[in-house]
Order: sequence, then structure tokens, then C-alpha cells
Amino acid sequence: MTPDSPVDRQREHQANERTFLAWVRTSIALIGFGFAIARFGIFLRQLELTLTQQEPQARSFFSSEHLGVSLVVFGVVTIALAAWRYNQVFWQIERGNYRPDRSIVWLMTAVVMVLGLLSIPLLLSRSRLPSVPAAPIKPQSRQPF
Repeated sequence: MTPDSPVDRQREHQANERTFLAWVRTSIALIGFGFAIARFGIFLRQLELTLTQQEPQARSFFSSEHLGVSLVVFGVVTIALAAWRYNQVFWQIERGNYRPDRSIVWLMTAVVMVLGLLSIPLLLSRSRLPSVPAAPIKPQSRQPF
């Protein structure tokens, strides 16, 4: 067996770094989506309060705030998993015994699917905001400038 050339090892390490950065970008997207979803839920609750002048109904377990926080937490966990996997692959490359491992990919797929499925009830059960009758518009007389 011939030892890998320094150029091959360098390419492997660079590929490992690109993969790590892709995981970090994914985690940033998860955190961003989570933040946006949670904030949008708060906005909708405030809008309902403003339009109806009544306190919104009690929040259920399946709320946009809970889903948003779950996505943010999962994004942070993804960064930790990415760093752990990067380090694991780094040492496998150094020792020359790299073994691909798809378990993290399956874990990420399962969690994102579950969080996506949990968002479906939010989309379907979100009641429309009550319509507020508009105040009659008074015709304005035209006045010269």
C-alpha cells in the first residue's frame, strides 16, 4: 500500500473543512428560521390582541414559539455535531483509516422531518384573524394647495 501524497491529504482536509462549513451554514439557517418563526408567532398574537382587544386564547403545545425555539436549539446542536464530526474525520484522515458514517445524516434528516411535520398543524389550525369592520371613509373635499 502506498502512502498518500501530501497533496492528497491536503485535499482531503480541505474537503473535510468544506463539509464542516456546509454543516455550519445549515445550522445558521436552522437558527434563522427558528428565530423568524418564533417572532412571527409573537407578531400574530399581538396583531390579534390589537384587532380584537381581547387576550388571545391560551397557547397550545404546538405553537410557533415552541417550534421556533426547537429549531434554534437544533441549530445549536447541529453546530456541536458538525465540530465533533469534523474532528473525528480529521484524525481518521491523519491515521489513514477514514470510514464514512451516515448516522449523523440520518439523524439530521429525522429531526428536520419531525420538526417539519410538527409545523403542519400550525399551518392548518391557525384560525384567521377576525375581520374588524372598517370605519366609514369620509369623502374629503378638494382644497387648492
